Amino acid sequence: MSSTLATLRNLLGAVAKSYVTVVIVALLVGASMAPVVWGMTSNPDGTVAVIEVDSSLSESSAERITDDLREARQNDSIDAVVLEVDSPGGGVSASEGLYLAVERTAEEMPVVTSVESTAASGAYYMIAPSDEIYVKPGSIVGSIGVRATYLDVPPTDQEITTGPDKNGGGTEDEYEAQVEMMRQAFVGTVTEHRGDELTLSETELAYAKVYTGIESVENGLADDVGDTEVAVGAAADEAGLEDYDVVEMESEPLSGLSVIIGGESGDRQVASGVHPQTFGQYGAVNTPTFLALWGSVDDERVVASTALERSVANETGGDRP
Repeated sequence: MSSTLATLRNLLGAVAKSYVTVVIVALLVGASMAPVVWGMTSNPDGTVAVIEVDSSLSESSAERITDDLREARQNDSIDAVVLEVDSPGGGVSASEGLYLAVERTAEEMPVVTSVESTAASGAYYMIAPSDEIYVKPGSIVGSIGVRATYLDVPPTDQEITTGPDKNGGGTEDEYEAQVEMMRQAFVGTVTEHRGDELTLSETELAYAKVYTGIESVENGLADDVGDTEVAVGAAADEAGLEDYDVVEMESEPLSGLSVIIGGESGDRQVASGVHPQTFGQYGAVNTPTFLALWGSVDDERVVASTALERSVANETGGDRP
C-alpha cells in the first residue's frame, strides 16, 4: 500500500512540474511576442495630408498650393488630402488654376475641405471639387462672382501707340462681356460640383452673396459643420483608413508679397498678404485685372458689378433673393 502511495505521489509531482514548465514557457513566449503584436497594430494604414490655404490667391501663392497638391498625388504614402482654407479669393487665373489642381487631386484620392474663417469667391472656386466641405457656424462662404478693374487711360500727346486700345486693352463693354463669360463659367462650375446638394438657383448664386457656415450647410454650398479634425476623420474614412498619420504641409511664409490698399489720407499703403500683381500692379505699370475676390478694392474703378446686377435683376423681375 505504501509503495502504491509513493508511486502516485511521484506521478502527481511530475505532472505539477510539467504544468509549471508549460505555464512559464507560455509566459515567456507571450512576453516575447507582445511587442511584435503591438507594433503590428500601431502601424498606420496610411497618411492624411493637411494643406493650409491662408492668404489671398495670387499666382505665387497658387503655385505653392499647387506644388503641395502635386506632392500629395506623387507621394505613395499619402492617401487623402484636407484643405484647411481661410481666404477671400484673389485673381481669377490663380483661382482657376487651383480649381484644376484640386480637381486633378480629387480624381486620385479623397479631398475634403475645412473652412476656417472664410472660403469666398476664388477660394470657393478652388474647393468646389472637394468630396466634402466642412464649415464652422460663423464661417463665411460664397461670393460666387467675378469683377474687373478697368483703366480708361487714352494715349497721351507724349506717347505713340499701335492701336487705340493699347493702354487699356479694350472698351468697357468688352470688359463687361469678358467678366460675364467668367461669371457664367464660375457659376456653372459650382452648379456642376454641388448640383445635387444646392438649393440655390444659378440666378441666386449669380448675386455673389456670402453666407454663414450654418446657412451654407442649409443651401448646399457646404456639407456639414465641423473643424479640421472632423475633416481629417472624414478624409480618412473615405480613403478606408482606420489607423492613420496626419502630416501638415504648411505654406512658406510670404516673402515680398504685398497688396496696395488705400489709406485714410488717400495715400496708397502696403499691407502684407497679397501679391500686388493680383491687382494689376507691375511696378510702374498698372493693368486692368480680373478678380474672384470678396471685399472692397480701394481706389479702383470696378465696372462689371452694376451690369451683372442689372442683368440678374432682369431675370428675376428685379427681386433680389
